Amino acid sequence: MARAANPKNAPGPGGRVAADERVVLGDGCAIATTLYGAANAGRARVALVHSLAMDRVFWRPVAGRLAGHAAVLTYDARGHGESDKPAGPYSTALFARDLAQLLDHFDWPSAVVAGASMGGCVALDFAAAYPERAAGLGLIDTTAWYGPEARQQWGERAKRAQDAGLGTLVGFQIERWFGAAFRTAHPGVVQRAVDSFLRNDVDAYAASCAMLGACDLRAALPRVKAPTVVLVGEEDYATPVAMAEALERGIAGARLIVLAGARHFTPLEKPDAVAAELRRLAGAMAAR
Repeated sequence: MARAANPKNAPGPGGRVAADERVVLGDGCAIATTLYGAANAGRARVALVHSLAMDRVFWRPVAGRLAGHAAVLTYDARGHGESDKPAGPYSTALFARDLAQLLDHFDWPSAVVAGASMGGCVALDFAAAYPERAAGLGLIDTTAWYGPEARQQWGERAKRAQDAGLGTLVGFQIERWFGAAFRTAHPGVVQRAVDSFLRNDVDAYAASCAMLGACDLRAALPRVKAPTVVLVGEEDYATPVAMAEALERGIAGARLIVLAGARHFTPLEKPDAVAAELRRLAGAMAAR
């Protein structure tokens, strides 16, 4: 893996210094990263994986609340944001391997790993495949399996994007991402999410949709040994509360928290609550 010659340093959330760097993985795919703070001895480390069609900016509100307590790594998953967009097929196992290589690059033997929606599937796969590297697990607005019609439903969404453009999905997405009251009160947050969505490469988006349609990690749940928190919006109908309850039942010792009045993008709707639960996981890691 190659390190960028001149990582950019810029003020992050709360004025904390954030370092941007492109990391080239073993298969040549370059991944755009932002690291908030340094992982000093005894300091917790948190890696955050974003939702489908978003990028690492998705995590800024949460990262800003965590940066005083832990080193925080955010990144654009392959096929997303400023990272390379190689042709598919994609899989959660591939994305989990990407994360493992990023941790290697930053000399992180382990980390609290948290993901939202697509990122939660990746985080779950990572925790099952690399149990010694997952010091804690945050599963946010996500699922182990989207159900028996998932391949068809995700395939239809991908085909619509390829045939008619991502813009035709915006109205559908906004209502899934945010509740009506939040949309009215925070139009800037909503618009930034829409802008990120529209910047996607449509073929990479389709490959990511196919990945989620094929995702079935139910058998992986008993292999998760990390302390786990499952968070879900009370009004989330993309990955509803019943899916979060299945995660809680399947992972020994998992805690479930339902966030009142929130929909699918709780890291944007409820960053204080999400950050508080991840701080709890990070605090347990630092205390070991």
